[in-house]
Amino acid sequence: MGEVYKKVLRFKLKYPMTIGWRLKQNSSVVEKHLNPDEKVLYAFIAQKNDNPLNFIESAVVALTNKRILIGRKRVVIGYFLNSITPDMFNDLKVVAGIIWGKVHIDTVKEYVTLSNISNDALTEIETAISSYMMEQKKKYGIREKEHYHH
Repeated sequence: MGEVYKKVLRFKLKYPMTIGWRLKQNSSVVEKHLNPDEKVLYAFIAQKNDNPLNFIESAVVALTNKRILIGRKRVVIGYFLNSITPDMFNDLKVVAGIIWGKVHIDTVKEYVTLSNISNDALTEIETAISSYMMEQKKKYGIREKEHYHH
């Protein structure tokens, strides 16, 4: 059992109201793309869309020590993978609804919406992503300054 899948299962047990299917298949997409030096810090499930009635786009979101990976196995053949590195990350917005909430990740390339997440999980997700991105941005900032001085 892969590290991503274990963390996703833990998340699903803790927040059973979050809607997500095919956890193992979606986790395998992310695990396939982990680099040898990449460590999974946090993982959760969501629907990768902004439509509360669309439950067929389940995705696994993994926060690693290098980036955010969003994996979604297609039902027939193939898969989708998004990779968000700290330099591409702009902002994070959390919206709570009656039962489910959404996490919006604004990146340089696209605006990613993750929906049908249990409201109870939103604070945990926001904290995990925000604190990680702030730490990473500091590192990038230092590296960029050092880079320019050489």
